[in-house]
Amino acid sequence: MNGNFTFAIIKPNAVRTGKSGPILSMINEGGFEIEALKMVQMTTEQAESFYEVHRGKPFYIELVEFMTSGPVIVMVLRHAHAVEEFRKLIGATDPSKAEPGTIRKLFAVSVKMNAVHGSDSDENAARESNFFFPATERF
Repeated sequence: MNGNFTFAIIKPNAVRTGKSGPILSMINEGGFEIEALKMVQMTTEQAESFYEVHRGKPFYIELVEFMTSGPVIVMVLRHAHAVEEFRKLIGATDPSKAEPGTIRKLFAVSVKMNAVHGSDSDENAARESNFFFPATERF
């Protein structure tokens, strides 16, 4: 993983509980440039399409319901080795296993309500970024 951008979402629970500002501060302090950012209310259709890779898994329906339960903040972030570095910053999906000082350790409620999403590969970063920010909107 050596691309210079990644995609991130501040999830509904973090937006709803006022954690967006502190999370954005941690992203800035981590050396990431916010290249594109917007708040959206995902529709069921958008969430189903975005999480298509998980269709058929036991958590899929619950994930779609959660991600449509309130507004989210979607963003494209730039940094050397962006995917790898952002995943270090956010920590493990399970906040009880996340390293101290990571976003999920500080702001997650549970595995499901883990405050943020970060792309897991350069390929997914490109796909996910383009889902919310077509190239004409981004640059």
